[in-house]
Amino acid sequence: MAFSRAIWAFLVISLSVIMGQDPTDINWLEAAPGVAMEYKVHVDAGKEDCYFQFVHAGATLYVSYQVLKGGDGAIGFAVKDPQGKAVHPYAWKANSEYEENTATGGYYAVCLDNQFSKFSAKLVNLYLTTFRYDEWEKFAQELQDMDVTVQNFTTVLSGVDKRIQVMRQFQQLSRGLESRDYNLLEANLSYVSTWSLVQCAVVIVSGFTQVHFVKSLFNSDGRKTAGAKTQTRA
Repeated sequence: MAFSRAIWAFLVISLSVIMGQDPTDINWLEAAPGVAMEYKVHVDAGKEDCYFQFVHAGATLYVSYQVLKGGDGAIGFAVKDPQGKAVHPYAWKANSEYEENTATGGYYAVCLDNQFSKFSAKLVNLYLTTFRYDEWEKFAQELQDMDVTVQNFTTVLSGVDKRIQVMRQFQQLSRGLESRDYNLLEANLSYVSTWSLVQCAVVIVSGFTQVHFVKSLFNSDGRKTAGAKTQTRA
């Protein structure tokens, strides 16, 4: 995983340099041919949070999420294009995804809606990636201008990159489901432990209560017998 991330970063920075872009520039993320980001976000009860990502015209956009912890394990998810139109309407699920192969240029909004939950906050794993595959053609053209034929090399790299993206998506989904299952197991353990302690306490209190009443019963019978013997002797 670390090796693939290093390759990804190297390719992005290399393309940026070849196109005359400075990776240290403040607008590097907007100018970069591709980005991949993963967040764990906290959405308060009764709130809606939106996150914005710049996407180049014609680029591929992929967004997915999984609810890791909180409440019923579901949250509203929607994606809006730069014009504010919902390209992915709200749907309340535990996990979902959205992919667009020819995105409109501009800032896309990814919104998480927890307004239906009045008391429980949600922990959500959010994954977002965007890439401009047309930059591979520009990359090949730049090398061809230097009398280097790399058409086959570029095609292979493009195919490898697409497969890496699919693998990263499946890995990210698996990590999210793993975290969700772990939190669910912790919640079940806490629930079972709490109720087991409560039941043990009830059993102990009931046992002491029964012993107390049985002792009281024998003490009462003993006093009555002693009183009857005293009256007979008199």
